[in-house]
Amino acid sequence: MNNIKIYIKSILIPVIVGAIIGIIISPAMDYNNLQMPDLAPPSIVFPIVWTILYTLMGISYGILKSNNLVDKEIDSIYYGQLLVNALWSIFFFVLKYRLFSFLWILLLAVLVIIMIIRFYRKNKIAGLLQIPYILWVLFATYLNFTIYVLNR
Repeated sequence: MNNIKIYIKSILIPVIVGAIIGIIISPAMDYNNLQMPDLAPPSIVFPIVWTILYTLMGISYGILKSNNLVDKEIDSIYYGQLLVNALWSIFFFVLKYRLFSFLWILLLAVLVIIMIIRFYRKNKIAGLLQIPYILWVLFATYLNFTIYVLNR
């Protein structure tokens, strides 16, 4: 597979997963009806930020894939964190399991940190491209916890 196809596929997978999750959670979305912490952004920010993050995620994975640096460990952590990420939205918005979602997002943060370390060891740029993702996940962890506390 040539590099352009690798990058297109690598970017499309997380973006499509994110879009599917967005469609699934859309009918249950109650973000604007919740008590919010002071730092909570308007709901319009989330699809923009997540599209950027999924794109960076795909580029990062594409760098590894196009340089033949992907192995079973990289695939496991990459696709594993993507699954945990997707399920968080369902737990938080559809099932309204706010406390469980907080614990789940902590798991996601750990997986993303592991992913960054593994990616960085293979290719520094691939690892560094994930820094905005972990920063956003940590911010989302704060939002998740404070929304839980304010709305229980």
